[in-house]
Amino acid sequence: MTTPPHTASNGGETESQSRLYEAYNELHGLAQEFETPFDAPAVLVVGHQTDGKSALVEALMGFQFNHVGGGTKTRRPITLHMKFNPECDSPLCHLISDSDSCVPLQKSLREVQEYIEAENMRLERETCQFSSKEIIVRVEYKYCPNLTIIDTPGLVAPAPGPKNRALQAQSRAVESLVRAKMQHKEFIVLCLEDCNDWSNATTRRVVMQIDPELSRTVVVSTKLDTKIPQFARASDVEVFLSPPASVLDGFMLGDSPFFTSVPSGRVGSGQESVYRSNDEFKQAISLREMEDVASLEEKLGRSLSKQERSRIGVSSLKLFLEELLMKRYMDSVPLIIPLLEKEHRGTTRKLNDINQELSTLDEVKLKEKGRAFHDLFLTKLSLLLKGSVVAPPDKFGETLQDERVNGGALISIDGSQFPLKLIPNAGMRLYGGAQYHRAMAEFRFVVGGIKCPPITREEIVNACGVEDIHDGTNYSRTACVIAVAKARDTFEPFLHQLGSRLLHILKRLLPISVYLLQKEGEFLSGHEVFLRRVSSAFNNFAESTERSCHEKCMEDLISTTRYVTWSLHNKNRAGLRQFLDSFGGAEQPANGGTDLSTSVQNTETRLADLLDSTLWNRRLAPSSERIVYALVQQIFHGIREYFLASAELKFNCFFLMPIVDKLPALLREDLESAFEDDLDNVFDITNLRHSLGQRKRETEIEMKRIQKLKDKFRKIHEQLSLHQVVAGP
Repeated sequence: MTTPPHTASNGGETESQSRLYEAYNELHGLAQEFETPFDAPAVLVVGHQTDGKSALVEALMGFQFNHVGGGTKTRRPITLHMKFNPECDSPLCHLISDSDSCVPLQKSLREVQEYIEAENMRLERETCQFSSKEIIVRVEYKYCPNLTIIDTPGLVAPAPGPKNRALQAQSRAVESLVRAKMQHKEFIVLCLEDCNDWSNATTRRVVMQIDPELSRTVVVSTKLDTKIPQFARASDVEVFLSPPASVLDGFMLGDSPFFTSVPSGRVGSGQESVYRSNDEFKQAISLREMEDVASLEEKLGRSLSKQERSRIGVSSLKLFLEELLMKRYMDSVPLIIPLLEKEHRGTTRKLNDINQELSTLDEVKLKEKGRAFHDLFLTKLSLLLKGSVVAPPDKFGETLQDERVNGGALISIDGSQFPLKLIPNAGMRLYGGAQYHRAMAEFRFVVGGIKCPPITREEIVNACGVEDIHDGTNYSRTACVIAVAKARDTFEPFLHQLGSRLLHILKRLLPISVYLLQKEGEFLSGHEVFLRRVSSAFNNFAESTERSCHEKCMEDLISTTRYVTWSLHNKNRAGLRQFLDSFGGAEQPANGGTDLSTSVQNTETRLADLLDSTLWNRRLAPSSERIVYALVQQIFHGIREYFLASAELKFNCFFLMPIVDKLPALLREDLESAFEDDLDNVFDITNLRHSLGQRKRETEIEMKRIQKLKDKFRKIHEQLSLHQVVAGP
């Protein structure tokens, strides 16, 4: 058995290292539970499903505890805080509860195995089949090194094609989880490769995305016993043991790869078990190591050098990792203390804030806070409408495309949308008043560019009908009937679309205002019931205001399409004369001149022909069709211009302005009414007091643990500094 390096040191140093290791274990648990910003050094094992990852972890521990075999067995990272204890003849395990990490639960090895298997089965049944929350196990054993190892789910390399979509999704989920774990700079990455050609970088491809120089990575070639027989020449073995820089680049920890073999077979009492105890399993690992060395020397035709020998076997890897991790522990001690002090200050402030909030849970102070929040909320709302850059556009802004998706698009009667590139600022992420103005600009562009829909001959004939006093044809009435029907069908949908879009923009002001209040520390955290009431009142006001504005716009549209006022569509006689002259079809003399009498005669003739083809004739001549079409165009465009101006004016006056001049009074009235009815229900004082009390207890526990760790690390730092002074020259 290889003796852990600390056993050869003096007793004082051994005791210091043991305390240091325990302190880092507590630090790692604290970081996991409270999501604090520091990480204890640890070894993160990364490899594919078939790389022998879990088997290597068991070999490093000196006992078996997890599933080993094909397929996905590990679905949550497993953190193993291993501690060398020569007095433990069997593994002494403590499982850290997910609900309360302060009290480690002593478990038998079988119970730990069952818990891990149950978690894997639970996650396998869920939609998200993997979890980044670690299963934390503390282990003391006579064969354990002083290491913290995190075993991650095995990476998957799925085949392409639609049939393997489920496996491809699983592969992405696992890789995302592993990459997130590798982001922690304090972790040493144990990169496992199962290949006999270093140019095949299966696991390194993933690892080097996070650690491109392999500067905090230890590369391990697993299953050495299966690779040695595959080499035909000694030169192939030489290249495999000492790969050239052109093949295995970077500055990996240890300068070259490690090579390990783990004997197959499980520990147990059943017929399928190969080993009856963990001692037999440990002996088999040592025997396998000696056989690998002998096989390599036989292939090479020479003895392995001391440097080469230090890279072969689980024991060599274990020794290297333990020394490396202990060095990292000692180097990190001076850096951990300031982080703990900073975290302690932050937790103290959090506790003071909770105590301050508890002290304000009386009626008078709660009413004052509610009224103050009301005023601040309206101030932020007004600021956003007038224009502000305080809220980040990348978080709260919307491009025009986003706005169309979330708030509804302005769609013409033919189903088309106005091109984005023609709308100013379409690609910018806007909110507040700027977004409202852009939506109005798009409305003007879209509606202002609408042409009168096509008119068929059948529509004209059907619109003619029969008068109640004569059987002549009234083409002016025909044009009016067609124009108002086309206008109503065309413009009414735009009112619904514009209202929906502007309501979406207005409602977005609520979460942005809340963000600004939170940013400035003016947010009523913990008062969710009160905040929901304010949100509900704001949204209800916005919706009712939009409905009222929509009704006013509809009144205008109905009046414009119910009765045609010619003065609205023909602004002057010159325009009307030019319009009628265009249908006379008169030809100008070739010499370009004519006398007055001829001109009058031609005009009378054209007028008579016009009446003959329109008033007294029901056959739809080309001239009649052109007259109706032109009149319809004239009326339609007049309605369009009036509708556009009216809708924009009314939405500005009756939708936007009430937010400024009516909302404050309405919110204040709702607030005071709620205060008078039932203050406890408005602020949910009972539940809030209970919630704050719970948060206070949790924060006090966290602060005590941080203080305890801070004292531990300071004492360890003092002892290490004293030891360095004594050992110095």
